Amino acid sequence: MDFERSLELLWRDRGQARQPTRGRKPKLTLDRVIATAVALADGAGEATVSMSQIAKELDVGTMTLYTYVPGKTELLDLMVDSVLAARDLPGPGEPRPDGWRERVRLYADRTLAVYREHPWLRSASSVRPVLGPGLMAGQEYLIAAVADIGLPPREVTAAAQSIEVYVQANAALSAETAQIEQRTGESTDAWWGQRSVFWEKYFDVERHPAMTRMWESGGYDADSCEAAYDTFTFGLERLLDGIEARV
Repeated sequence: MDFERSLELLWRDRGQARQPTRGRKPKLTLDRVIATAVALADGAGEATVSMSQIAKELDVGTMTLYTYVPGKTELLDLMVDSVLAARDLPGPGEPRPDGWRERVRLYADRTLAVYREHPWLRSASSVRPVLGPGLMAGQEYLIAAVADIGLPPREVTAAAQSIEVYVQANAALSAETAQIEQRTGESTDAWWGQRSVFWEKYFDVERHPAMTRMWESGGYDADSCEAAYDTFTFGLERLLDGIEARV
């Protein structure tokens, strides 16, 4: 992978990215190439998207794509950052929700939404992330959200990173659900419904008294989507409670 070239393309709005200059006027733009690749990945997953598929969709030769991007690895970086940028989080000086907790909730909701819309995003590494404007805008927004609530600097960054990790982990679970439903054509609720025999024949109430008590008292009275969102919201709010208590 050409890391310098990847960065140059990611930050092309700074006017330094090289564009095809030889021959006739370019038929494509890099943004169109990225958008086409994203659309293909949304439909079938990023692992199945090839440069030849993208070229066919754009009605150009495969080698034409290499005048815009060095290879699939760099293109994947561009795809990831493109969908992260689609969160459209308020930047410095732009209007944002009142109160730090509301600002964090905005980050969480938009991150969940983008992972759900682009399930393949869960395969992107959060340990070695794509250092593009989409990622950096999200981190800047989170740091700004907690920077002035009364924590010392190292705890500001720790709080922001804790929120980011929590949201990303849950967003990845949501994306995995969407991927499986897309691949199988079966909803999660339908999958569980087909396994009702487990609860009827194999679940031992004496070995699982706590779960049984919660079941009988309504603790599981929600469909899979509601339960997932309730769990996510509960955890996020308790995380924010802990940060607030620390302040």
